[in-house]
Amino acid sequence: MADEKNGERKDIKELKELKRKSRVGGGSERIERQHKQGKMTARERIEAILDPGSFVELDAFLTHQCHDFGMERVHIPGDGVVTGHGTIEGRQVYLFAQDFTVFAGSVGKMHAMKICKVVDLAVKNGSPVIGIYDSGGARVQEGMDALAGYSEMFFRSAIASGVVPQISMVMGPCAATAVFSPGLADFNFMVKGTSQMFMVGPDVVKLVQNVDVDYEELGGAAVHSMKSGAAHFTSKDEAESIRTLKRLVSYLPSNNLESPPRSQTKDSVDRVEETLNSIVPEDPMKPLDMISVIRKVFDDGEFLEVQEEFARNVIVGFARLDGQPVGLVANHPSVLAGTLDNASSIKAARFVRFCDSFNLPIITLVDVPGYLPSVEEEAGGIVRNASKLMYSYCEATVPKVTLIVRKAIGPAYCVMASKHIRSDITLAWPTAEIAVMSPSTAIDIVYKKELIMADDPQAKREELVAEYNKSHANPFVAAEKGYVDDVIEPKDSRIKLIHALRTLERKREARPAKKHGNMPL
Repeated sequence: MADEKNGERKDIKELKELKRKSRVGGGSERIERQHKQGKMTARERIEAILDPGSFVELDAFLTHQCHDFGMERVHIPGDGVVTGHGTIEGRQVYLFAQDFTVFAGSVGKMHAMKICKVVDLAVKNGSPVIGIYDSGGARVQEGMDALAGYSEMFFRSAIASGVVPQISMVMGPCAATAVFSPGLADFNFMVKGTSQMFMVGPDVVKLVQNVDVDYEELGGAAVHSMKSGAAHFTSKDEAESIRTLKRLVSYLPSNNLESPPRSQTKDSVDRVEETLNSIVPEDPMKPLDMISVIRKVFDDGEFLEVQEEFARNVIVGFARLDGQPVGLVANHPSVLAGTLDNASSIKAARFVRFCDSFNLPIITLVDVPGYLPSVEEEAGGIVRNASKLMYSYCEATVPKVTLIVRKAIGPAYCVMASKHIRSDITLAWPTAEIAVMSPSTAIDIVYKKELIMADDPQAKREELVAEYNKSHANPFVAAEKGYVDDVIEPKDSRIKLIHALRTLERKREARPAKKHGNMPL
């Protein structure tokens, strides 16, 4: 039946009205409150992430099915989460954004089912899934149904792991049961001042421990970027966070069966970087600027660092060589002398596993004097955590290229993608020092009596250290044994790494058939 005023059919008019209600969410007052907190709305976030006009919404009319506590009188189309798909630079992604203006973004059964549908579609279609979290948590009025919905979401995330990239953007509160979602994601974004994640809230902490703590101190972006490691990227505002998200997606394949997307670069394959020949300090006690090495070697000096503020003694992130996206793991001699510890081992291990899941070649730059000597580190599980990194490299079958820049000592040499745990190509600079332990320590052990009896112990020690370096610790000795494939001039590092990747383009490597390994979690 047509509308008398404009000739529009009644059913079309009703459709438009329902869509309008869905788009306005909780209404103008709540939207304004969201803006005053420095936060975009769910739809604004989606629009900022996706290519203009590419968003296709799903389940816009869905509402909750709860009939308790007066909920039967309040039905808002969409049920507090916007879901659908669109494109980022022409590549399809699926995404969902919780709408804090509707029931505080709380998760009920139907809200959760909308999210589950999107994740299922992402897996079926081999596309990344982006989750935007801004929620008051489980919808109390729905009781166990809310927990059931949450658990269905977590199951999807676990099954999708290693199949499609999963990216979490915590743009507001994310508490209690809700934290499993970003915890299961491959990468997690947070915004300073407006994002919080915590398993137990401040009120409960006060009750149990009698400690006063606010939301930011308990689970803000600074806590998770520097201390817990739960945040991979932190930004000053949502706009910066979204820009970083787009950079990240540009490095990643859409799924585990695809190769990462190559891009054009004006950076010459044959570029020689003369400054690298003098970048290693002559004094072995002085730190090497590893970030500078990275920017001089990889395409256009670009590097997207992951978990930049956490476990800074190891560097992980994405770069390109001849347009080919790669995962990069490097020791950071400027922090804790580049030693490995519990946090850095876990950080690097998870990153290596992500790269292996999604066909990203792994480049490892080595300058590691060993593991951090510490009673606390031993008690904190260094045996277990160091084994995680070892396991990850051993398990990985993507192309692995290792460049030993300076120190590679003891068990840390073994774990940093050494030839023995199946680095495909291992290169070394002439400054490389490869040994079972540092030369000075080795001399103190092997020549203890000779040093005691020497007329000039210090001169004798220096002489013995020099001999040890020549006969045991230099890269040519490792090359003689086949542990290093080539010793190169530092200035040629870019050329050599690109050549190595090209030779490994068709690499195929199998592992024994099994359900799954038992990683030392």
